Amino acid sequence: MSDDENTHAGAVADWDAAAPTFDDEPDHGLRDPNVRLAWADRLRAWLPPRPGDVLDLGCGTGSLSLLAAEQGHRVTGVDLSPAMVALARAKLAGRDAVFLVGDAAAPPVGEDRFDSVLVRHVLWALPDPGRALRHWRELLRPGGRLVLVEGVWGTVSPAGISADRLTELLAPLAGQARVERLSDEPRLWGRAVEDDRYAVVVQL
Repeated sequence: MSDDENTHAGAVADWDAAAPTFDDEPDHGLRDPNVRLAWADRLRAWLPPRPGDVLDLGCGTGSLSLLAAEQGHRVTGVDLSPAMVALARAKLAGRDAVFLVGDAAAPPVGEDRFDSVLVRHVLWALPDPGRALRHWRELLRPGGRLVLVEGVWGTVSPAGISADRLTELLAPLAGQARVERLSDEPRLWGRAVEDDRYAVVVQL
């Protein structure tokens, strides 16, 4: 097994192990009505007003997918972890939603194209974020939207991707990018946070 295959297998095992308790975090499970409403309001502003096809990459247990489906969108979710995907399928049973096991950087969606690509806390962990962004751009229909929720976490050994770096990577892809700061919105996270959290919405 190659180093890349070892890394991939380890990542799947880690996320599969995390799946049973993943929704315990307020911004993961959205079990608190106030947190859920805060994310629903944000999605309503970020996604197109008309129901469309949304690709939720790194969808986890499907909490954002569920909000998008409740707003009338048709959702395709992709996650590396089979355990996460199983939970997402159960969470959205009976909804207009499909969940696939696969790599967010190269989602297994064939020739399908989408009105929006939604990605939360995934890009920073990818080995080549610029390449992923270019690929996600190709998955959008003309006039589509790219919605990226990212941040920089921690102070001693910070992890993440800064808004400046992300907008720099997005510049060659055309479209208008809007940055929204989210750190001062405790309702989104279920608590006050000191990390740099933000969203970038690109209208193509």
